[in-house]
Amino acid sequence: MQTLIHWIRDWRGHLVFWTGAILVGLLSVLFAVSASKAEHWHARFLQEHGPLAMLITPVGLMLIAFLTRHFFPGAQGSGIPQTIAALNVQENRLRRGLLSFRIAFGKISLTLLGFLSGASIGREGPTVHVGASVLFAIGDRVRFPHHYLDHALILAGGAAGISAAFNTPVAGVLFAIEEMARSFNERTSGTILVAVIISGVVAMSLLGNYTYFGQTSAHLPPGWGWLIVPLLGMLGGVAGGLFSRLLVAGSRWLAPFAQRHPILLAGGCGLGVVLVAWLSGSFVFGAGYEQAHAIVQEGTNPGWTYPVAKWLATLFSYLSGIPGGIFAPSLSTGAGLGAAMAPWFPSVDASAIVVLAMTAYFTGVVKTPITAAVIIMEMVNDHAMMLPIMATAIIAFGFSSLVFNDAIYQVLAKNFLPTEAGKPSS
Repeated sequence: MQTLIHWIRDWRGHLVFWTGAILVGLLSVLFAVSASKAEHWHARFLQEHGPLAMLITPVGLMLIAFLTRHFFPGAQGSGIPQTIAALNVQENRLRRGLLSFRIAFGKISLTLLGFLSGASIGREGPTVHVGASVLFAIGDRVRFPHHYLDHALILAGGAAGISAAFNTPVAGVLFAIEEMARSFNERTSGTILVAVIISGVVAMSLLGNYTYFGQTSAHLPPGWGWLIVPLLGMLGGVAGGLFSRLLVAGSRWLAPFAQRHPILLAGGCGLGVVLVAWLSGSFVFGAGYEQAHAIVQEGTNPGWTYPVAKWLATLFSYLSGIPGGIFAPSLSTGAGLGAAMAPWFPSVDASAIVVLAMTAYFTGVVKTPITAAVIIMEMVNDHAMMLPIMATAIIAFGFSSLVFNDAIYQVLAKNFLPTEAGKPSS
């Protein structure tokens, strides 16, 4: 009889966990579709109403900052730092302040409002936060018997979020291990894999088996063609490392002002985004997916103004303190960097340069070379570029570390860890 009771409890736990993974997949799809529509509505509004419509960005960011501060504290930024912080605290009381259904709802709602406002943000980091929040909150409600499952559920939710957001299941698992956990744990690996598979199947069933940026047939000529690998690795790594350094330094420098005047700061950053768009003449609003897709698939070249402007607009958007990630904007910036450099090497496949530049810049920002290499390969479905992509990621990681030695998410996570007084830091 006792064995039967244990068996029922185990299967109840499995069913609840599977239900949570399905919910993460559904929310990821809903988030993705809604974000795309929000970006489209903003672009259409801007096109129909001209420069006056740009005022929607600072006003929208101010509204988001108000709602975040008063109704959804803990939902600001990417969400990956909060997820990492939750992995590093032991008390569920503190974890509930970082991961909950309330925060998941706020994260989705306010990020969508950010897209409507024209902020240069991504949904992938927020999707990690949502996935971790949902699985942890479900596990907390049903009180899973083993304490280590709290840790596993957070990792699994984050991995499932990446997998469903990009349709990159392998990268989702690697990101959970390389960035969030910083180690491999056999007890949690099975939980992560199951969550990724379930959420991925849900997303694939609703959206189809798509690749994020389509497919490429890029290739590097043997021998001298590989000379661009260290060059792109160096430039992309330095540019990404500089972005991370300025983001962290800017966040620290603005922290006192952000505490006293968060809404004013958000409005100022919104004006910064508008000013960058106006001066550059580039459409730097939103995630930058359409621009990156056009560069990768159609070979368009927006020139040097686009990657520089996107770099600045993303920095302003994150410093505003609103919910939103940097994954997609970083990929778009990297694609723009590659397109701008392609004319320098007319004898090299331009699409290869773009793919490698995306890898280099993305690695330089997040400092996860393995995840970056795999996520780019899964996004473009081009395994012929595997070796040059991996080499570029490793080189970019090295040069990025010369500019900024710390991992950006790990540094930002410290802002959400308990202080000595036992309260979450600001």
